[in-house]
Amino acid sequence: MLTEYTTPGTIEVDDDETLYSLLTQRIERTGTGTVIAAKKLGPGSWQDVTAGEFQRLVTAAAKGFIAFGIGKGDAVAIFSSTRFEWGVLDFALAAIGAVNVPIYDTDSASQAERILNDSDVKLAIADDRTRFDRLDSVIDRCPELRQILMLDANAMGALEGLGVTVSDEELDTRIASVKADDLATIVYTSGSTGLPKGVELTHRNFLSIVRAGYVCLPEMLTEGMPRLLLFLPLAHCFARYIQYCSVGSDHGVVGYLPDTRTLLPDLRSFKPTYLLGVPRVFEKVYNAASQKAGSGMKGRLFAKAAEAARVWSRKEQAGEAHTAREVAERATYEALVYRAVRGALGPNIKFVACGGAPLSADLAHFYAGIGLPMIQGYGMTETAAPFTVTRVHDNRIGTVGQPAPGSSIRIAEDGELQVKGANVFRGYHNLPDKTAEAFTPDGWLHTGDLGSIDDDGRLTITGRIKDIIITAGGKNVSPVPLEEEIAKCPIVEHCVVVGDQRPFIGALVTLDPEALAGWLPAHGLAEDTPMARVAANAAIHDEIQTWVDRANATVSRAESVRKFVVLPEQFTQGNGCLTPSLKVVRPAVNRVFADVIARDLYGDHR
Repeated sequence: MLTEYTTPGTIEVDDDETLYSLLTQRIERTGTGTVIAAKKLGPGSWQDVTAGEFQRLVTAAAKGFIAFGIGKGDAVAIFSSTRFEWGVLDFALAAIGAVNVPIYDTDSASQAERILNDSDVKLAIADDRTRFDRLDSVIDRCPELRQILMLDANAMGALEGLGVTVSDEELDTRIASVKADDLATIVYTSGSTGLPKGVELTHRNFLSIVRAGYVCLPEMLTEGMPRLLLFLPLAHCFARYIQYCSVGSDHGVVGYLPDTRTLLPDLRSFKPTYLLGVPRVFEKVYNAASQKAGSGMKGRLFAKAAEAARVWSRKEQAGEAHTAREVAERATYEALVYRAVRGALGPNIKFVACGGAPLSADLAHFYAGIGLPMIQGYGMTETAAPFTVTRVHDNRIGTVGQPAPGSSIRIAEDGELQVKGANVFRGYHNLPDKTAEAFTPDGWLHTGDLGSIDDDGRLTITGRIKDIIITAGGKNVSPVPLEEEIAKCPIVEHCVVVGDQRPFIGALVTLDPEALAGWLPAHGLAEDTPMARVAANAAIHDEIQTWVDRANATVSRAESVRKFVVLPEQFTQGNGCLTPSLKVVRPAVNRVFADVIARDLYGDHR
């Protein structure tokens, strides 16, 4: 095992290049073919937008910002779901050197207020009345905020109207003044470990990792006619990054999906070649396919096909030959199961990419086994999203791949992963002390994650330093592997392992309402059974206990989950237990459910 690895090669970014250059350089190389598919009213309805028309809309908005008085370095907030106008505004702000400050569409008025004031936002753009009203309710407490525009009330038309007073020459001068090392965005971290911090990212940070993506994953991002259906929030760096990859590639087309309630018909009509999602998205696809199969003959067929897919993938990874029986069975499963599961993600799907949180190896092997390589990566907001990624032809499941060319990873003496590369951020906004703490004296970024590096430079994430639980008996326990195993239970949505300074390890479990809709009737319970009764049901506990036993089989008795509680409610952003990117906030769970932990898990043991 290595303690440090640098991927050979370099990624070049000229000093005069910006994120807007991704669009202009594409037009110079390939002309004005389709670059965007804008969602129209109704499922399955799309309108193609050429690169030339997209550029016209971008420059019209850019002129509007100039006319409004937005100067280079001024902050503009976008408070919106993922939609076509988000992309236009993003490129317009980049073009003139303004700073895009995204706000998660689920953020409260008070959360938005803090972001607006911390970054001195001068103009805010909301998508609909709900988010407009949230901003409007705090505008009197935001001294720098001059105005709020609403996309649903023709904000784009208003900007274009303002911009008619700005000449092409003035716009060109502004565009030419922007450099690669200028600030492009301030992205406020989800706050899974505390109060959100504003991460300052430059144009170079994003450009370097976008171009690295083209080198590392050409099969997915550049070859053929790649199509991406984007439904993750663009306030998250992961989605921003893949948007830039699509727009900057020669023939990429990105479709913006504001509402995932029509996701399945939209996947069929848009026909993506690759999809980007967090683990929960792919878990839901798998669980939906399993539930649709039911518990009869079709259910048994699906279970056998799923296990065969995992076996097939593991043998492929190990370089082992398949038996004649496995080959024959695979042909049957392909016709009866695998084709339908792939088809649920669109008829042209070739790759799926997962990030944002760990994905179970079993699920990754399932997708790989049905013919959908599951590309996985690792990164942070502080690295403009990805830092390492598996390659199509070196997709070692269980690892998160190697860094970009010219970038480095190392494991410190305490096991912490540290990184260095051109996509590492320049600092936290208004927090010089936190910025200094984030880096080692020799310039490596602390990640707070534990990891290991194999002999080929592939990174494996093994946990977080702050997540380590120390029981009353002094046993150090990493909760993540246990949580991942228990969360494989089809009816479980989240699992959080607890036990710090306690006599034994316990767990809090929440249930997945969508999975329960099919599970409850199959077990003699009405679909509308109150959640409190469901959480107390013996059959529910027996089902979860099976998966707890599987998790416990992987660790020593001192590390095993001795008791669990099924909660009658879910972890949500509303109760502070989930971030907008759907990561569990462990300190919040421990705080919100402190009484449950003390009473129901440990009783008089404390």
